[in-house]
Amino acid sequence: MEKDEFRDVFKNLQGTFDTEEPKAGHSERFLEKLNNANQVITLQKKKRNWWRPLAIAASVAVLCLITIGVYNSNPTIDQKVAKISPEVSNTQVYFASLIEDQVKLLENESSPEAQKIISDTMIQLKKLETNYKKLETDLINGGNDKLILSAMITNFQTRIDLLEDVVNQIETIKNLKNYNDENFTI
Repeated sequence: MEKDEFRDVFKNLQGTFDTEEPKAGHSERFLEKLNNANQVITLQKKKRNWWRPLAIAASVAVLCLITIGVYNSNPTIDQKVAKISPEVSNTQVYFASLIEDQVKLLENESSPEAQKIISDTMIQLKKLETNYKKLETDLINGGNDKLILSAMITNFQTRIDLLEDVVNQIETIKNLKNYNDENFTI
């Protein structure tokens, strides 16, 4: 049935088809128009491609700004403590440098006789450091400022006293060892 419809359509159109040769230079004009159309298309593609990297760069910039904003909006515990009491941060730097010097002195004095004392001291220092962190958190959470600040300073002083005592004990051990070695004769 459909084949008959197609035949009828072609029978009706018979004689209306353009069967003449195109004018001279037709193919050159056609190719020129085609080339002009390709140039227009090429220019349009370049414009579209120009926006893509710009959009990506803008997205990356926005993400970076958001990340920086989030990172800077959450100050560290030390920054919060310094905001509450600037004197504490100065004191903390001073005491921390003293403690670090004493710990280095302990590490240099490491000997088999003193190793147990040094390891026990380091454990105690870690406990005191943990207590100090708790005091910082209490200060930030709004506890009694004067009492907590006093406890923080006492914590530092306790660490320094502990380190000084251990250094003195190690010196005593070294002196006893030297004294015993001098009195011992073969």
